[in-house]
Amino acid sequence: MKFTLYASAAALALSTGIAGAGGHLAFTPGEGEFNWESYEAFAAGTDLAGQDLSIFGPWLAGEADAFSNLVAFFNEATGANATYVGSDSLEQQIMIDAEAGSAPDLTVFPQPGLATTMAERGFLTPLPAGSDEWIRENYAAGQSWIDLGTYADGSGADQLYGFFFNVNVKSLVWYIPENFEDFEYDVPETMEEFKALMDQMVSDGQTPLCVGLGSGGATGWPATDWVEDLMLRTQTPETYDAWVSNEMPFDDPKVVAAIEEYGSFTRNDDYVVGNANDTASVDFRESPLGLFASPPSCMMHRQASFIPAYFPEGTELGEDADFFYFPAFEEKDLGRPVLGAGTLFAITNENPAAGAFIEFLKTPFAHEVMMAQDGFLTPFKAANPAAYASDTLRGQGEILTNATTFRFDGSDLMPGGVGAGTFWTGMVDYSSGAKTAAEVASEIQSSWDALK
Repeated sequence: MKFTLYASAAALALSTGIAGAGGHLAFTPGEGEFNWESYEAFAAGTDLAGQDLSIFGPWLAGEADAFSNLVAFFNEATGANATYVGSDSLEQQIMIDAEAGSAPDLTVFPQPGLATTMAERGFLTPLPAGSDEWIRENYAAGQSWIDLGTYADGSGADQLYGFFFNVNVKSLVWYIPENFEDFEYDVPETMEEFKALMDQMVSDGQTPLCVGLGSGGATGWPATDWVEDLMLRTQTPETYDAWVSNEMPFDDPKVVAAIEEYGSFTRNDDYVVGNANDTASVDFRESPLGLFASPPSCMMHRQASFIPAYFPEGTELGEDADFFYFPAFEEKDLGRPVLGAGTLFAITNENPAAGAFIEFLKTPFAHEVMMAQDGFLTPFKAANPAAYASDTLRGQGEILTNATTFRFDGSDLMPGGVGAGTFWTGMVDYSSGAKTAAEVASEIQSSWDALK
């Protein structure tokens, strides 16, 4: 979605600042869905005339253009000269630059693992004072975001280093509204209702789920997402954290139970298209296509927000296909946990402009500018949902702002040999019926022990 922004003196002649930004937004001051007041208040209180600010991140192409638009607003408001550079090798380059003493002022990390390592080595500066209180009050599930951005410094003391900005949602179930209407199915609100719906589908001669774990050398990762989601729906957030850090061993009965809960969905031939033992041979990119068959070969598909990229060409989201929140167990009373991932800002070279940019990211305006450009989700409760570029993004944003707990993809936080190794292969072994949940969990724990 592209716009052209025309501003006036009341909005600090923003069109001049946007001209070199790479994309154009079209809202006049006081109109559209932006909180101009928050922008103007920030501009009135921040003077960085002539100061440079370097920002390094993982965004390329269209994502880089969208973020550069936001940077242009910051420059116009403050007089700073902030620039963004993206790279597909950020993980390697930022460590090289930090060790050489030439790190950028701000770095956008694609996940917390590398930021944790850099904090331990003294390469990060804590966020501005009061950031924890701001996040707790303004982000849904605020304490979750504080926890995800807090790492030990060189002396072992916990500090808040990471400010999350742009996240994604994995706790989604995709379906075809027309199919639900044909059978008079209601979207389930609880896990108990979800399971009852699957049984009703079977009774009606339908197959509830399409499941595909195939992904070349990464085969098995979709099953790890299932287990992570089910850990959050059967155990407390603290237990999830202990599992991800291996403070609680992988073969703890709580983890084994979550794997078996996954099996209750996907190891049942009545619930899954084809033979339940064969899900690892079905490519995850092809697995949702059964939703669109005529007649449908499945009624639902649990997968993250990216999966529409593999829907049939021309699919109109919200009409031809839609989603609902992968529900929580009412009887467990664990609120509305959400599994996902996201990017976080951290200060890698302290200066006034870096701290000011973090403060800029606390304005509703900054979030709304990104929301209007597609591909951006935020847990910021004060950001106007109407600013989202589509109803699909708006619906996913509402899942975030209604969350009581948010947790990062667990396998991404585990050591690579586990999270992107034995966890993947172990879930293939379990999904194919080759090994029990207990056997798989024990072998994964043994691999983790071997890394210590």
